[in-house]
Amino acid sequence: MAKKKVKRVVLAYSGGLDTSVILKWLIEEYGCEVVCFAADLGQGEELSGLDEKARKTGASKIYIEDVREEFVKDFVFPMFRAGAVYEGHYLLGTSIARPLIGKRMVEIADAEGADAISHGATGKGNDQVRFELTAYALKPDIKIIAPWREWSLNSRESLLAYAKKHKIPVPVSKAKPYSSDRNLLHISFEGGILEDPWNEPTEDMFQLSVSPEQAPDKPEYVEVDFKAGNPVAVNGKKLSPAKLLGKLNELGGRNGVGRVDIVENRFVGMKSRGVYETPGGTILRLAHQAVESLTLDREVMHLRDSLVPKYAQLVYNGFWFAPEREALQTFMDEAQKNVTGTARLKLYKGTCAVVGRKSPKSLYDPDVATFEADTVYNQADATGFIKLNALRLRTRKKLQG
Repeated sequence: MAKKKVKRVVLAYSGGLDTSVILKWLIEEYGCEVVCFAADLGQGEELSGLDEKARKTGASKIYIEDVREEFVKDFVFPMFRAGAVYEGHYLLGTSIARPLIGKRMVEIADAEGADAISHGATGKGNDQVRFELTAYALKPDIKIIAPWREWSLNSRESLLAYAKKHKIPVPVSKAKPYSSDRNLLHISFEGGILEDPWNEPTEDMFQLSVSPEQAPDKPEYVEVDFKAGNPVAVNGKKLSPAKLLGKLNELGGRNGVGRVDIVENRFVGMKSRGVYETPGGTILRLAHQAVESLTLDREVMHLRDSLVPKYAQLVYNGFWFAPEREALQTFMDEAQKNVTGTARLKLYKGTCAVVGRKSPKSLYDPDVATFEADTVYNQADATGFIKLNALRLRTRKKLQG
C-alpha cells in the first residue's frame, strides 16, 4: 500500500544490491513510477547492461550519462583552485561528486515531471546530507525518499532475502569486507575491517596505486602547466580536464602516490575511519601550491589559507550550492587570476616532491632575494622595521618588571 502521494521518483541507481532493492521497494511501498539515473564519474564500473537490468526490476526509464568532464571542470577544479583539504588530509573526493549527482537528479525530475527523488545513502553517513541539501537548494519543494531511514531492511542478508523474494537480479560477487566509492578524483574505503582504526589496510584492497614498496626504483618526473589556477597540460601536452586528471592518476598510481589513512569527523557527529587513494589529486595539489608560491601575493595567500578550512568544511558537509560557498569561490577565483606557470615534481615510491617551478607572472625576484651584493634592498632599513615591531614586546616586558 502506498505511503503517500508520489507519482514519479528519480532514483540514483548503480545496479548494485542496495539500489536494485530500493528500485523495487519504491514501486511496492509507494506505488509510484521510478526513473533511474546512473552517472559515469570515472568509477570504472561496467555501465553497460544497466538499462536492461533497471527495466527488468521495474524502472520505466533510465538515464545513463557520462559526466566526467563536467565533474572535473565544474566541481573538482573550482575546489582545487580554493586549495580545499578537509582536516589536513582528505581531498574531498566523495564529497565533491555528490552535488553533481544531486543536481542532475533534480534536472531529470524537472524534465520527467517527477515529484520526488530517492537515494541509497544510509542514515548514519554524510552522503544523505549532501544529496538532500543539493536537492533542496535547487528545488525547494522536492520530495525526498531515503529508504534507509524508513525500511526495516537493516542488513545485507535482509536485502538479499528481499531481492530473492522479488526475483531482483543482483550481483553475485563475494561481498567486500569494506565499503568503497570511486570516481575520477579518488577511491574511498570505509567500514568492515577498517572499523577498527588499529587495523592496517590489506594491500589487496588498493585499486588505483601500487604499494610504495613495489613502485619503480627509479624516480619519475612530471610537469603540470597551470593557467589562472586551472591545470591545462601534463608534460607539455594539453588535455581536457577529465583526461588530465586521468593521466595524473596513471602517473601517481604507478609510483604509489596518494594513499591516505585517517580518522575524520563526519557532519552527523561521529568519527569515521577512512582510507583513500587520490594519486592524481595529490600531484595536482602540490603542483598548484608550487605555482602559487611564485605568483600569489603574501597577504592574499595568508587570507586565502585562513579561509580554506571553512571552504573545505562546506564541501564536506554538502553546502556546495550555498551562498557562503559561492561567495568564497568568488574570492578564491579572484586570487587565482595570476596563478599561471609550470611545476615540476618528482614521484618516487609513494612520495611526491616539488623540485621546480616557473611562471611568467612570478613575484619572485632573485635580485631582491639574493644573499649576494644587491642595489635594491638596503639592509640597514631592517633596524627600524624590527624596532617598531618590537615596541609592544619591549613595553610588555617593562610592565612585568
